[in-house]
Formats: sequence, structure tokens, C-alpha cells
Amino acid sequence: MRVGVFDSGIGGEAIATTLRQLLLGAEIITINDHKHMPYGDRKPDEIIQLTKNSIIPLIKMDCDAIIIACNTATTVAITSLRQTFPNENFIGIEPMIKPASKITKTNRIAVCATPGTLKSEKYYELKNIWAKNITVIEPDCSKWAELIENGKSEEVDINTVVKMLLNKNVDVIVLGCTHFHWIKDRIIKAAGHSVKVLEPSDAIASRTKSLII
Repeated sequence: MRVGVFDSGIGGEAIATTLRQLLLGAEIITINDHKHMPYGDRKPDEIIQLTKNSIIPLIKMDCDAIIIACNTATTVAITSLRQTFPNENFIGIEPMIKPASKITKTNRIAVCATPGTLKSEKYYELKNIWAKNITVIEPDCSKWAELIENGKSEEVDINTVVKMLLNKNVDVIVLGCTHFHWIKDRIIKAAGHSVKVLEPSDAIASRTKSLII
């Protein structure tokens, strides 16, 4: 079994780590596009083209599935990818608004994501379907991915953002960018036990397993 994992940067490595734990014996191949990172500030057409160009090596390797481990690339480009490469099994990652909407008790959730994800049609669709009666707060995390990518995660001002969210009575924080998985523990610590922090690593691994086994 061969599974490809693409991300704009190092965020996909977090997904790959979980896959290696759950898909024992599988060959997990990671590719990123550090040169053009971050994707979140780019225009949709550019994101689509960059994503298509980046996954060509994975397609040539005959992967059983290709995971688009980037919320921005998924929300903006995955429909086009499926049209361009109809024989490939693409698995995307999108902000976990649906599960967040089901577990919130205060009806106030936060989505930490890149500008590209927050402006995408897919994201608006998710909100319209699952968060009609829920307040969704979108803090400014526009610099987080770039800082994490460049080894400066300690410069991410988590405490200020989390404090603001707590003051707004948020009880679920959705990590809508795989780069943010690397600071998940810090976010959990800052938020405390009353707040649930969601990210899709386990769900994506389970989906991959069910698709190709």
C-alpha cells in the first residue's frame, strides 16, 4: 500500500506521522511546496495550479490514495483535482465545523485557519450547512503558518488569541490548518480543560484505511 501526502509545507508531516501509526506496513510518501508557502495568501487559480504541479510526482508513483493535507488546497483545489485526475483517490482535509457544531455547548466555536481557507467557497458552504445557528469566530492567524514553517513557532502569540476566544465563551477550537497541529499542545494548555481542540489527523487516517484496505 502506498499513500501520498501533499501539503504546502511541513504541516503534512503531522498527518503522515498519524498514518504511519495506524497504517502499519504502508509506504507513506510526503511532498510539500515550501518554495511557494504559504498558500493562504494566494489567489484561487494560483493555488489550484500550484497544487496540481506539486502532486504530479505522487501520481507518477501510483499511489493508492493521495491526501491533500492542506486545508487551503483542499477547500480551493480538490474539485479541480478530481476533474483533472479522475482515476486518483484524493482525500481532502477541511475545517471540522460539522463535529464542532455537534459538541459545542455554548454555540460559539472558533476556526483558526489561513485567509485562503476562510475565503473559500467550500468553507462558506460548511458554515452554511453546519453552523447556521452557531457563532463562528475567526481569529487572525494569518502569520501562524509561515512562522511555524520557518521554525519560529514560539513567536506565535497563542495566549492572546486564546484569551480572546475564552472571553467570547468559545468552547471548541477548530484547527483549520495542518501547520497548527505542531502547536496543538500549546493551544490545549492555554485553553484549559473546558475547551475542546479539534484537528483531523485521526479522522483522515481512518478514512484512508477504509478507502484502500
